[in-house]
Amino acid sequence: MERKQITAAAMALLVAASIITPLLGAGDGGGSPDWPEFHGPGRTNISPDRGLLKEWPEGGPRKLWTYSQCGKGYSGVVIAEGMIFTAGDFDREERLVALDMNGKLLWQSPNGQAWRGSSPGSRATPTYSDGALYHMNPTGRLAAYEASSGKELWAVDLKSRFDAKYGIWALAENVIVDGDKVLCMPGGPKGRVVALDKRTGKTLWANTQIEHSAAYCSGVVVTHAGVRQLITMTQRSVVGVNVETGALVWSAPFVPRSPQNALTPVFRDGYVFVACGHSSGGALMKIDPSSRSASTLWHRLDLDNCHGGALLVDDKLYGCSCRQGGKHFYCVDFLTGETIKLDKTLGKVGITCAEGMIYALNHRGTMYLLSVTPDGFDIVSRFEFEKKPPNSYLAHPVVCGGKLYIRCNQDLYAYDVRAN
Repeated sequence: MERKQITAAAMALLVAASIITPLLGAGDGGGSPDWPEFHGPGRTNISPDRGLLKEWPEGGPRKLWTYSQCGKGYSGVVIAEGMIFTAGDFDREERLVALDMNGKLLWQSPNGQAWRGSSPGSRATPTYSDGALYHMNPTGRLAAYEASSGKELWAVDLKSRFDAKYGIWALAENVIVDGDKVLCMPGGPKGRVVALDKRTGKTLWANTQIEHSAAYCSGVVVTHAGVRQLITMTQRSVVGVNVETGALVWSAPFVPRSPQNALTPVFRDGYVFVACGHSSGGALMKIDPSSRSASTLWHRLDLDNCHGGALLVDDKLYGCSCRQGGKHFYCVDFLTGETIKLDKTLGKVGITCAEGMIYALNHRGTMYLLSVTPDGFDIVSRFEFEKKPPNSYLAHPVVCGGKLYIRCNQDLYAYDVRAN
């Protein structure tokens, strides 16, 4: 199917958005809204927004707009250049979708075939860098697009080039762009983790040292002990890979009860928290560069994590356990794993954080606002979306430019969460 070009009317809207956006700022009136990748800048999942509501009115914050043609799937949103980007399935084709800041369609562009297997629908959120978008579809077509128009710049078949291997839920990685490199994990014997030139798609390096295939993890890039490294999870381990050379820096086993390993690792000062759902538990590891491994400092079966993500605020770790018979939202001490607070009323939630508040979206359609406190958290406000079957609301909420974005299948909602 041919890409939809920007119409004159859409271009006018884009120009208008570019004028209005700086006035909206990043929640405090300064700069253009910027959430360029999954979990935002640095993948901390913490928004820099300021001047936000600390409590919502009854019925929730003011809804600004709804866009209802995102395609089927679970992709989240990224925001850059005064535009909003996501991805969805349209019949048998997966497409990237670009909207202006008022929720009006600018363009769509295809990225291969839609996933028709287990849990059909788009998985990955696009990644923005230097005027381009990068997106991996579920069967391993990784492509780059001009952000302003949707024009395809290059595409690589990871299955053909690296013999990519994926499990029952296909590939679900939100790729990272670091400098001139696109980093991803095809999980194949010709390239477990690889780096591609972001301008051309050319292979810069391919790591074949790692033993295990790809899980569903979207990694994080950090600098530790003087080494810039990608930390991610395979089906059976946690690894650190040198971003410049592709060499394996360290690895440690993390074998879940379910072949899931989807959580983005939480890193601070050489410590890494990882988890997997279905009673696999969560663990804090300490990287030891001298032994090229990591030791487990603590492990708790009740701190497993399925799809909701985890985040670190000060010294407190927040996340949602999906353990059968014991689902709870937790706050624990990052370094010791000791419980600070547990709550069993929120259910299974996906989370993000802004200005000392946690935004928690239940997988069936309740949106919560929690305040971060010395004793963990307090539930402040809530409002309801249309109730859907379990796992309908899996895309993590995003707070950017004073707006709260919620994606559920075809629908994308934008709410005004500014205090003034």
